[in-house]
Amino acid sequence: MHLNEVNDVIRFFLVIAGELLVLFVGISFLVSLLQQLISQDTIHRVLGRVGRGWGNAIGALFGALTPFCSCSTIPILVGLLNGGVSFGTSMAFLLASPLLNPVILGLFWTIFGGKVTFMYAGFAFAVALIGSITWDQLGLARDVKKVKIMGGASSPSGDAGALSGVDGFPGKAKLAFRDSIGLFLQMAPYLLLGAGIGALIYGLVPEEWIVRLAGPGNRLAIPLAAVIGVPMYVRTETLIPISGVLLEKGMSLGATMALIIGGAGASIPEILLLGAIFRRRLVATFVITVLFSAMIAGYLFNWLV
Repeated sequence: MHLNEVNDVIRFFLVIAGELLVLFVGISFLVSLLQQLISQDTIHRVLGRVGRGWGNAIGALFGALTPFCSCSTIPILVGLLNGGVSFGTSMAFLLASPLLNPVILGLFWTIFGGKVTFMYAGFAFAVALIGSITWDQLGLARDVKKVKIMGGASSPSGDAGALSGVDGFPGKAKLAFRDSIGLFLQMAPYLLLGAGIGALIYGLVPEEWIVRLAGPGNRLAIPLAAVIGVPMYVRTETLIPISGVLLEKGMSLGATMALIIGGAGASIPEILLLGAIFRRRLVATFVITVLFSAMIAGYLFNWLV
């Protein structure tokens, strides 16, 4: 490795890591503050009152405001189902939560720009809405097991119980900041890992390799990227910086989107957790929905952009 290449790697890492970490703290604070101002009981009450259609849309929006990993998403999903929220609304939350949360959209904006971010957000919302309505029409609500959770879901940093008892905006803002820092400390290693791997790819991997394996000329790049994304189990916060570098190196936008949606939409741990609350048919439907959505997104992005 030449000195210039080393300098490029270090410079790229510092710029990307700095931008992502600052953005992550800011967005996490705003989301945590919103969660302090709107109680879980209020959310359950609102989601429980709306019917089909609008309920699915609101469920997807709720999923878009929850920057949780699957370990937190699944208990919240169980809480929604046990709290009387409709199957379709709950499934819209399940599909939207890993794809649409504000942290992911913020990272998308930083790496891919506004146009691609709006397209991605619109597509992911449509997947959550159409997927949940379709599952409901197919009668898949019968495949939900009766499951209870002990202790309730927690916030990303585990302070939901402490935060819920705080009155007044200044106190809520202070604890929301503490919550965002807690989440930051958990997620910083994943962001730094993504920036580091991206920097190494940027400085060391020849562009022609990426173009040959995953460029626009390879017709199998999109389905392969979608299939690889699911078992790869890389945090989305790690995957997005890496994907941005792969795109810059010549990977097609479609294959990049397929990789991100496949990796973010379904992971091995999440599938195993869903197996505890869903029967096999619904688990298989979930995985197939994510894979086909990833592939459709890939071809759609290549066509539109």
